[in-house]
Amino acid sequence: MAAVAAAVLLAGCSTGEPGRATGGGTAVPSSGATAAPSGGPATGSTASAGGPAVPGTPRTLVDGLTVPWAIAFLPDGDALVTERDSARLLRVTPKGRASEVGVVEGVSAAGEGGLLGVAVSPRFERDHYVFLYFTAATENRIVRYRYEGRLSDPVTIVSGIPKGAIHNGGRLAFGPDGYLYATTGETGDRPLAQALGTLGGKILRMTVDGGPAPGNPFENVIWSYGHRNVQGVAWDTAGRMYASEFGQNTYDEVNLIQKGKNYGWPQVEGSGGGDAYADPLLTWSPADASPSGVAYAKGSLWVAALRGTRLWQVPLTGGGRVGEPIAHYVGEYGRLRAVAATPDGSALYVGTSNKDGHGSGPGGDDRVLVIPLR
Repeated sequence: MAAVAAAVLLAGCSTGEPGRATGGGTAVPSSGATAAPSGGPATGSTASAGGPAVPGTPRTLVDGLTVPWAIAFLPDGDALVTERDSARLLRVTPKGRASEVGVVEGVSAAGEGGLLGVAVSPRFERDHYVFLYFTAATENRIVRYRYEGRLSDPVTIVSGIPKGAIHNGGRLAFGPDGYLYATTGETGDRPLAQALGTLGGKILRMTVDGGPAPGNPFENVIWSYGHRNVQGVAWDTAGRMYASEFGQNTYDEVNLIQKGKNYGWPQVEGSGGGDAYADPLLTWSPADASPSGVAYAKGSLWVAALRGTRLWQVPLTGGGRVGEPIAHYVGEYGRLRAVAATPDGSALYVGTSNKDGHGSGPGGDDRVLVIPLR
């Protein structure tokens, strides 16, 4: 069982203009988002023929939660939900019955760290593997478990990911290639994002044992670099990978992620880095976004916004390009952190993050919403 340790190097709050407000679930086009040429392939389309999908009225699936950070689906349609600060892993049925799978050992929750990402093996019915990303006493790590009603047989497959009070990354997801991807932050230590000798400020790609996936660009688990703090990844039906990225003071981003590319932080925030860096597809003012989880469904990316307190819909127009973003539910549910498409793509599960220490939304608690798509 391979474990990967990062080299030790020396060792988010954003400002911006106020976001627009609307009520009643009204969708509004973005006034603060800027789309840029993608540089991606020029063929293929992922947009719906009849225009962008339309989200319906959200309903609460389960409430009384505390900072639900990530959502992943089991083959039977139940969802696994992590709670960042409590280190609880929950199982939630489509009818809203929640049960505690367990409290994950070794989690050291502080600041933006704790129990973060969760991913379910695409071969779960054979191997019963569930993967968790969490902050431990001295590092962030990725641990593989066997799940058969409870978690057992923990194996740390990646260790030595830098930890900090901020910018711990934390998203886990399996790509259409069958390999596990993980996002990491630079913990506020900016040079880590450009340093290929550390796992901080990167997107990683690995086997279920934590080894470098075949075809990785640097003969290790690093897939892309130059990231400040990525907390969302998703793939469209053509297999293109997208990621959300927290900016500092000026630009939050959605990026088209490609093998071995440098996404510019800290040399560049937003577009304009020249040939050495990959420009984002889309930028926002941090006041309108502070984007976390991302899902793909029905021809659009769906991006959960924390500071922006809204769900962004980003239509994909083909070739990895984006259309005009649309803001939904602005201010209605507070800070939004997690978003996952149901296995059939007919709905989104969205988790709020109103108890994470950065503000409170309506009702003051956290919940998972179900949003139908049509």
